[in-house]
Order: sequence, then C-alpha cells, then structure tokens
Amino acid sequence: MSETQSQKNPAADARVTPMMAQFIEIKTANPDSLLFYRMGDFYELFFEDAEIASRALGITLTKRGKHLGEDIPMCGVPVHAADDYLQKLISLGHRVSVCEQTEDPAEAKKRGSKSVVRRDVVRLVTPGTLTEERLLDSSSNNFLCALTRLRGGSLAGDSVYGLAWIDMSTGSFQVSETDDQRLAADLAQVAPRELILADNLLQEAEMRQVVENSGSALSPVPRAFFDSATAADRLAHYFGVKTLDGFGTFTRAELSAAAGILAYVEKTQLGERPPLDPPTREAGAGRMLIDPATRANLELTRTLGGEKQGSLLATIDRTITGGGSRLLASRLAGPLINPDEISRRHDSVSFFLDNEIMREGLRQTLKGAPDMARALSRIALQRGGPRDILAIATGLQAAHDMAERIGAAGNVPAEIVAAQASLEQAPHSLGAELLKAIKEEPPLLKRDGGFVQAGYNPDLDELRALRDQSRKVIARLQADYAEELGIRSLKIKHNNVLGWFIEAPTAQCDPMKNDPGRFIHRQSMAGAMRFATTELADLESKIASAGERSLAIEMEIFDRLSAAIVDAGDRIKAAAQGLAILDVSAALAKLAQEDGYVRPTVDNSRAFEIKAGRHPVVEQALRSAGGESFVANDANLGPDGDGDIGNIWLITGPNMAGKSTFLRQNALIAVLAQMGGFVPAAHAHIGVVDRLFSRVGAADDLARGRSTFMVEMVETAAILNQAGDRSLVILDEIGRGTATFDGLSIAWATIEHLHEVNKSRALFATHYHELTALSAKLDRLSNATVQVKEWKGEVVFLHEIVPGAADRSYGIQVAKLAGLPAAVVARSQQVLSQLEEQDRRAPSEALIDELPLFASITPAAANAKTEVAKSDPVLDELDALDPDDMTPRDALEALYRLKSARRQEH
Repeated sequence: MSETQSQKNPAADARVTPMMAQFIEIKTANPDSLLFYRMGDFYELFFEDAEIASRALGITLTKRGKHLGEDIPMCGVPVHAADDYLQKLISLGHRVSVCEQTEDPAEAKKRGSKSVVRRDVVRLVTPGTLTEERLLDSSSNNFLCALTRLRGGSLAGDSVYGLAWIDMSTGSFQVSETDDQRLAADLAQVAPRELILADNLLQEAEMRQVVENSGSALSPVPRAFFDSATAADRLAHYFGVKTLDGFGTFTRAELSAAAGILAYVEKTQLGERPPLDPPTREAGAGRMLIDPATRANLELTRTLGGEKQGSLLATIDRTITGGGSRLLASRLAGPLINPDEISRRHDSVSFFLDNEIMREGLRQTLKGAPDMARALSRIALQRGGPRDILAIATGLQAAHDMAERIGAAGNVPAEIVAAQASLEQAPHSLGAELLKAIKEEPPLLKRDGGFVQAGYNPDLDELRALRDQSRKVIARLQADYAEELGIRSLKIKHNNVLGWFIEAPTAQCDPMKNDPGRFIHRQSMAGAMRFATTELADLESKIASAGERSLAIEMEIFDRLSAAIVDAGDRIKAAAQGLAILDVSAALAKLAQEDGYVRPTVDNSRAFEIKAGRHPVVEQALRSAGGESFVANDANLGPDGDGDIGNIWLITGPNMAGKSTFLRQNALIAVLAQMGGFVPAAHAHIGVVDRLFSRVGAADDLARGRSTFMVEMVETAAILNQAGDRSLVILDEIGRGTATFDGLSIAWATIEHLHEVNKSRALFATHYHELTALSAKLDRLSNATVQVKEWKGEVVFLHEIVPGAADRSYGIQVAKLAGLPAAVVARSQQVLSQLEEQDRRAPSEALIDELPLFASITPAAANAKTEVAKSDPVLDELDALDPDDMTPRDALEALYRLKSARRQEH
C-alpha cells in the first residue's frame, strides 16, 4: 500500500497517538459520513473528511501531526456555530456523524496522564432526520420516506410498492400502498427530503430513474431493513404495544416500508427515540393524482426555477404559523376527491369568512403561537432548549384562549368543532406551570443557565443571590456580627490563605475570645485579631459553588419540565394540529375576502363550469405591479344536455394572447377547489377531478438523452395511457417540436383519442388551425379562440376567450414585439404572403376527407417542397434605408438610384 493510500485509509497505520487511534476506530465504524470529532469547543475533521469539508464550507485546511511521515489534514468548526455548518453540508448531500465526549476530561485524567477522553457517535445527521429549528424551513415538512417493493399485492399489476414517510420534526407517520402507475405521482406528492430503499432496487435502471426524478437524497440500505415477516413485531415493539390492531389495518407492503423507516431511525438516532405518532394509512385513491410533470408545469409549490416565490402556494398562503403553513402545503399537494370531505373544509372557510371579527381575533392570537410540534420533537430527542419549553407554554396558552373563543360562537362547522376538541384536550395546567417557570426571553442553550424565573424555586433564588450579590450578603452578615458583638469596627475580609474571616481591633475582641466554640481564632496581627466561624465557612463554600449549584438546579428543573412535556406529548400534538387547522381555514377565508374568491360547488358529476375564472398567480402579480387588471374568462367542459361525458375545447389564437394562462388557470381552480379552498372566479361547479394532467411547455432532458420533442411525447403518452372520464387534461402545442405534417398528425390523433377513448374533460391549445375542422366530426369538441384586434399594423391582445376559431397566429407581429430586426420582419411578411397565396391555390381543407386522418394526402403532396419567392433587390435596398440618418441630398440620391434600378428590372 502506498503512502497516499494509507493517508486515505488511516486505519492502515497502527503507529498513531492514542487520540488519533480513537478517531480511526470511530471513523472506521462510520465510513459513509463525515465525522465531527469533538475536541473541547470545536468539532474537528481529519484526513479526507477534512479535505472534503474545507472545500464544501470554505474553511481553512490545516494540519495536525504526522501519519506515515505525511501531515494529517485537519479543519474544524466551533461547536456553538455547528448548526450553520451542518446545514451547508447537508444541503450539499453529505451525511455527518456527530462524535461527542461522553465523559468529563477530569475523569479521563484519573486513568492516567495520557488517557483519552471517551468519545462516541451520538447521532447520524442526514437530510431527512433534521430537527434543529435553524436547519429547517418552518413552512415545509421535512419528510424521510421509505420505499419497498413486494411481488403481488392488493393492487393490480405484478408488483406492489409500500411507502412510509415521517417528519421527525413533528412526529407525523403515514403509510400507503401504490403501484407502477401511481408510484412517481405518489412520491411527488410526498416530496421527501430523503428516500430510503433497498440497495438492490437502486441497481435497476427503471427504478433508479423514478427515484432520482423525485429530487430526494437517496439512502440505500440492506434489504433486511424491509423484512416483511418481522415488520409487524418491529412496529409493535417500537410503540410498546402487543398488537397493531389499535392502529388500523395495514398491507404487507405498508408494514414492510414502516419497519424499514423505523430501522433507519434507530440506526441514525442511536438510542434516542423520536416521538412518532402511530402510523396512519393514507389511501392514495382518496387524493387527486398529479404526476411529477404536471406538478412542475403548474408550479404548485415551486416555480420551474425551483423558487417558492411565484408558485401557487406562495400566492395563496396567508397562514400565521409554521404548522398552518405546512398543513396548507400538504393539502395543496394532495387535493381530495371525496365531495363530502371537501365540503367540510369549505364549511370552515365559509365560517371564518362570515365571522370576520372572530377570524381576525384568532389570527392575532395565532401570531403568538410558536411551533409546538417541532419544539416537542426536539425536547423528546434531548436536543431542546429553554426556548422550546417556552414555545410549548405559549402555544398551550394560545390553544386555551382559542378554544374558549370558538366555544362561545354559534353554528360552528364540523371541522372547527373537531379542532376545538383538540384544543380543549391540551394540558393547560402544564402550560401555566411552564409559563411560571421559564423567563420571557430565555437563552438559546440550557447549558448557559439563567432561564428559570425568579421566585419559581427558593433554593435557586438563594444561590443566585450568593452568586450575583456575594458582596451584599457579606456586608449584611458583617453588620449582623457588628451589632450582635457591639464592635463597630468589625470587618469581614478575604485572602487566598484564610479565605473569609472576621477582623477586629485586639482591644475589642473579648466577646469573640470568650466564645471559642463559635469564633475560632485564626491569626493575631499587630493591633488586630482574626477569627473564623462555621457560618462564615458555610457561606464561603456556598459562594464558591453557587454558580455550579444554581446551574445544576436549573438543569433539574429543565429535565423535570421536559419529562412532563413528553408525557403530555399526544395532547400537545393534538393541540398543535388543531391550531394548524384553524390557521389554514382562517387564512383561506382571508384570501377569499381580499382577492374575491368564491365557494365552489364540488360533486360527483362530470361538470366543469367556471364563470369569470382568473389565474391566481398572474392576477396577484399584475396587482402587485400596479398595472392592468386580469381579464376573466369562462370555461364549460361539462356534458351537454343529459350526457355524462365531458367536453373538449380546442383553443386557437396567437402567442402572447393568453392561451397557456387560460389552460393553467382552470387546472389551478380545480386544485384549489378540491384542496378545500375558495376559487378565483364568479362561479364554479366542478365534478370531482380524480387525475389532473398537464403538458404545457417543455425543455431538453440532456442528462437522459431526450430532446424537447421526446420529452413532449413521453408526457403526452403518459396522459393518453392513464386519463379517464373523471380526469382533467390540459395540453398546449402538441406536435410543434417536429415537422409540420408529423406534428399535425400527432395532434389530430391525440384529440381523437381523448375524445373517443379517454373521454376526459380537456383544454387543447394549438396553432394548427387545420384541427378546428374536427369540431364537425367530434360531437364533444368545441372551438374557442383568443380575441385580438389589429390596429395600424399592430396586434392588440384582448385576452378574451370566445367561441370560434382563429384564422391567423400573428406570429410575425409577436416577433416584431420581441425585437426582431426590421429587415427580418419585412422578409417574413414577404414569405408569408407567398405561402398564403399558394395555400389559396391549394386549400388546406382539401387535406381533410371523410376518414379521420389525412386520407387524401398523396405521398408526393406530403413531400412537396414549398417554393419561396426570390428576393427583390430594390425592396431590399429600400428596407435597408434609415430616413432618420439621411440628409435631404442623401434621400434624393437614394430615390434616383432606386428609380434607375427599377427601370433596369423592366
């Protein structure tokens, strides 16, 4: 082995210092993570870990000693700032093992001067196991998800998949079963920060593609983690029950995934048990299916650029608390498909919309309600501090106040009644005790002390007085002695030899000399004597240890209060969930009031009738910019007459006119309605949408060797293979990425398939005007267009959707607005005129026969090349002239030159 290899593998060298030997042993046991090795006030990293961390964190790489004759690379981060460095490392995809000192250095010295302080890894930090407030986004869940696969199962198909996901920062624990068709969509709904799966699954190309597309950090683990034969026993042991029957009924796949995620938690938390809720089963069939491409296209929670700002979630979020914001995001990610459940949520929004005074009062109370769920998790994992206890106290007080307010109201809807019941179960007496114990502005870390209220513990108050006011205590004792003994000149002094002592003139010391049992003679001076007392010695001892003893008492109080909080954890979680529900309902009501949203009707029909619908994100952006108001439009994709199958709208019109905005706004209205919110429209009647599909815009997927057109076709194929009669499909510009006839043919066949096979409600935008002829053949297809007007050669976009078909795309006018050179615009108009003239001689309608797809096109006609008009040199020169830069003489000469050239042509 070379020296370089030995340096990369420090375990190869046995001739190391005791401290480095300890590091090597611990590092060998944790090879897949960076080791934060605690040394005093720093976490140090060595060897390759140090090189990686120095590059990632931008910190200086130093050295410590030698190894095989070479310097040992080293870098370190301060313990007090470790969270900031951890956040950066985790965001870059690294895992970190935190190695702490597990004994006092003084104890180590007792074993010998060269003994090393015992250390051990206390925690493995990964993206999905974070709990620290500074490492988390308060408005987003931090899900750790486990994925497993079993052959056969309750769902159709050869394989069934189990999903289990937890948020360690709040304790939520959910499981579900899915199949090949839903897997990608279900992963997209959960949006885990970290995904655990068996290492053999990751070796399959198709599965690797699915999980990599989820955007999660991948953590492969041994297959034994997901042993379904022992899964139920593992869950029962974790939750301390004999059977899981009290938690519900779970499939083998769900139990396997749940057991796998618990095994991973136990591996990373090293004995600390997060306060997880018992697993609850989320039926995927109870949520609107939204595949990853559709989520990205519609920018539900993030924009295409990955930012929250500009997404639908950012637009509608009026919540006050972190728990409320997370609940809103969860509801938006998984809209319901049960009309009764949707109506319950709408009732809550209506209640707060009608009771504005109560709503604003509750929102004012919520401003002072911290994130109890995450504070509880940190306390249970022994990572909490005084501020977490205060957060619990303040949150419980807010829960008590809100429960009383709702109890005084009348006609409270069912969802709010359930939330109130959760608030009433909160341990209010514990909240009062916590408020009594903890200062209003406590320090961040418990080790700093000073977080317990004065007056809460008499012993602590006395020790603090000794620590902080020792001079006053000594002065008071001195005055007591002087008065008792009648010696006015008596003094209490201190030196390093005698400690604290009483000093008085020799001539006045008889009272002390006569009571040797109480006053112990220590020293005689010229003209003065010094004495000690048991009382003074005890006081000296108390003063010396007051700081340590006061901190110890505070630690005892912290541990006692923390234990009480953990014991009441279930009721605290319920209260936190109740606060989140009230926050979301009140926030959606405020949104509806401020932005003019209305309550939609959602039922089991195939209706889709929107009156004066608006795009929520675009409307808010226009309002913020102080510009034009949004132009509202109607949409009606419901069945005609007594039919039970929805319609398709084929929308034509120029670019920039608003076709894509119209498509997206109707999809977003469906999502808002079914998540339980009000919608930006004058009226909305929506038959439940079980699956939402969107193919709007595309880009190259170079990493997987896909062109723009290939991406478009893959997404279109997914829609045509999965959409049903309850689905809503929006398609924009299908077939534009290839040759004209190819693209037109694909778009034509796609419309027919949606109409005849999928029978979906659909909006289909296109520039292929030939497709409008299909409305005569397909009874559920209607043409619609975006109105524009031409004014002095310019195009004016009216953004209104009206029945009919566009006869032009106004592409050249849009190109002119985009800033194409004038010569290019002029030349484009020439070519367009020639092409339109040719089309008049051979109308495109001749391509359409009684058969559905281009039966009259001959191979020769399909391959014919369009003849483009030759350039006119006179017109070219005229286009090149710029009158603003010409003198009158230049203009006259140019005119003569053009006339001469024109005569020569003829």
